[in-house]
Amino acid sequence: MIFPLRGEGRLSDPGARLRLLWEQRNIVVMPGVFNAALARLVQFHGYEAVYISGAGVTNSLLGVPDHAFLSLPEMAQICHYITAVVSIPAIADADTGYGGALQTARAIHTLERAGLAGVHIEDQVSPKRCGHLEGKAVVPATEMVAKIRAAVQARSNPNFVIIARTDARAVEGLQGAIERARRYLDAGADAVFPEALESPDEFEQFARAISAPLMANMTEFGKTPYLTVNEFAQLGYKMVIFPMSCFRAMMRAAEQTLLCLRQHGTQTPMLDAMQTRAELYELLEYDRYLQYDQQLAQE
Repeated sequence: MIFPLRGEGRLSDPGARLRLLWEQRNIVVMPGVFNAALARLVQFHGYEAVYISGAGVTNSLLGVPDHAFLSLPEMAQICHYITAVVSIPAIADADTGYGGALQTARAIHTLERAGLAGVHIEDQVSPKRCGHLEGKAVVPATEMVAKIRAAVQARSNPNFVIIARTDARAVEGLQGAIERARRYLDAGADAVFPEALESPDEFEQFARAISAPLMANMTEFGKTPYLTVNEFAQLGYKMVIFPMSCFRAMMRAAEQTLLCLRQHGTQTPMLDAMQTRAELYELLEYDRYLQYDQQLAQE
């Protein structure tokens, strides 16, 4: 018996699987996760891909803001944990590439080995800021082009997806972001992620101008208006991420539980809002591990 993992375990060619989804689906929906348990839950509920949020990992693992505090080894380890227990492709946030072009090449080498389908790299100045905050700055386009070239050359599997994220909308306007996207595609990027566009019209203009798979970020409380998955698909986008939706909902639920415990001295008023022990064990495949342990004892 093989050590039990959900489904068939880590995909052998996750980048190829993601590219196939681009062809087969109008749009690929990627809920954001920050640990392996949540990634299991995403797959359990039928999603075909998952997004590993840099903000989510930074906030949950380190307890600090998403301000370039997370190191490459820390992110790679979390990605490894996640890809080991799901059999759907995962895209990860690689921030600004963890340095210059040389450091970006090393990051791609490291993150590809973690079992990912691909990553996105952004053109912000490091230390980066949340894409929906004021005060962002972007590097010269030539510097980002060098990072994209380094990323493309560093991957061992040509199916590993390199997504160029541009934050230039807030700095150089929509046309500036479009021009950067074209240069990044010329440098070898497989897809483009225009961050913090501010209206459906801007998303449509960008899609009309860029002939490549596009990723949209439907985050909460930011500059992008709330659009549905179908609306993004109609606008021409192949991927949409919800990077912090589960994180924010989980933190609010935890806060409510803590307040309940303080007020009532018991958690029982919150039981109906909790995942049961049986449901958690089903998600984690508790019985499969127990059976495996029993089999080992008999052999």
